[in-house]
Amino acid sequence: MGHLVLIGGGHAHAGVLFDTAKIIAQGHQVTLINPTPQHYYSGMGPGVLGGTYSPEQIRFPVKAMVEARGGTFVEDRMVSVDAASRTVLLASGGTVDYDVLSFNAGSVIPTPDETPPQSKDVLTVKPIQNLWFGRERIETLLKQGPVRVAVVGGGPAALEVAGNARSVRVDGRSPEVTVFAGKKFLRNLPERIRSMALANFARRGINVLEAGYVHRAESGRVILQSGDEHKADVIFLALGVRPPTLFADSGLTTGPDGGLAVNRFLQSAQHPEIFGGGDCIHFTDQPLDKVGVYAVRQHPVLVHNLSAQLNGQPLMPFDPGGKYLLIFNLGDGTGIFMKWGLIFGGKPAFWFKDTIDRRFMALFSTDNG
Repeated sequence: MGHLVLIGGGHAHAGVLFDTAKIIAQGHQVTLINPTPQHYYSGMGPGVLGGTYSPEQIRFPVKAMVEARGGTFVEDRMVSVDAASRTVLLASGGTVDYDVLSFNAGSVIPTPDETPPQSKDVLTVKPIQNLWFGRERIETLLKQGPVRVAVVGGGPAALEVAGNARSVRVDGRSPEVTVFAGKKFLRNLPERIRSMALANFARRGINVLEAGYVHRAESGRVILQSGDEHKADVIFLALGVRPPTLFADSGLTTGPDGGLAVNRFLQSAQHPEIFGGGDCIHFTDQPLDKVGVYAVRQHPVLVHNLSAQLNGQPLMPFDPGGKYLLIFNLGDGTGIFMKWGLIFGGKPAFWFKDTIDRRFMALFSTDNG
């Protein structure tokens, strides 16, 4: 009998959660460790900020899912792993022993050089719950008068957060929104997407500054590396994502980005009983973009390989697949669609994204929690 321990209840582990009962029927234990009883779907997070969705519509009940299938849920956060003794150390001070361990620990948002700890007015865009907290804060301030929102970052997350922040309305008022985009907004995307996004923002009065990088973001102001200072009432930090430091802190082999280094079986070559998926890994065969589609593609491989490792059976390789779909939610009922060289915008693009996202969430509708 083996003990499978899952760290995080995100997309890459979704299939394992659904198959918990099957793994237990094989004579094993399954434990999920997650900081909250629910996991929030990042693809719909900006829509919560903009008011398209409620928090309840974008979360799946990982605690209820694993417990309904005979597994154990631990509401805690992992801080390190002792691979030699196969023991996980929790933030509460407790420990959990494992035979097979799998990470779907997500990612964290970097902050500008001199930014102090997060406050109610300075929020990283992950965890996703922060977008709801940000909406509530903007609404509270709008009741008192004009509000200035700053979005620090120049990538897709900044695009979606800025567009949705502008859509928050109280008594007919919306916040003034400024994107601090570094030297070039959306520099890693096709120029057509950048032009469409800038045109949308110009129509809606969203400012995009390409005047240099932010040195410090603190309650009430954003300070650029040039020394220029800008007032802001609510600040969102959307500076891309990186894996958490717990892998390096635990002495596990990592990739250049600090993610857990895994082979084509999503398995640590250093410790074959350790696996991982999603944003927290570095896939050594082919570095992958930090997008949710890869976690979704990985979950059937993890379902097979975690069970196979417990049962001493052959593993299945992961194929990242080809081009993936990108659709950005601009917050005004429109979006931008890109795949196979096809790019288009407007309401049809957002409808496409909304339909896909709602169908994905419907898979979890029978698991209440």
